[in-house]
Amino acid sequence: MKIGFPGGKKVDINYKNFVIKTDQLIKYGGENSNPEPFSLFISSIGACVGYYILSFCQERDINTKELKLILKTIKNNQTNMIDQIDIRILAQKNFPDKYLKSIIKAANLCVVKKHLENPPKIEILINKVE
Repeated sequence: MKIGFPGGKKVDINYKNFVIKTDQLIKYGGENSNPEPFSLFISSIGACVGYYILSFCQERDINTKELKLILKTIKNNQTNMIDQIDIRILAQKNFPDKYLKSIIKAANLCVVKKHLENPPKIEILINKVE
């Protein structure tokens, strides 16, 4: 993964033949042209949980057209950090009752969530390049 700085408050991530573009809100000096990095972080949790739910339903031939997830963050006003992330599964009325607990178990398999529960050590180093 390589990170580049194309100008302004933008930061681009080059990863596996993809370019993920980020920016900052206008109030922070950006152009609001792309999501800010923290939004991508929170979105990755929702996308990961969504993937496991989707896979669960596909394996059981459960229609997902009306299935939705709502992700809500709860911020600590003193630390300005997120204390809790709630993900609510909105299942259609005809969603099979026998799978209600199992789909939650499937959602809990999300590897992004697991990494937050047992976070890796993050080390920042610097090298001068000639």
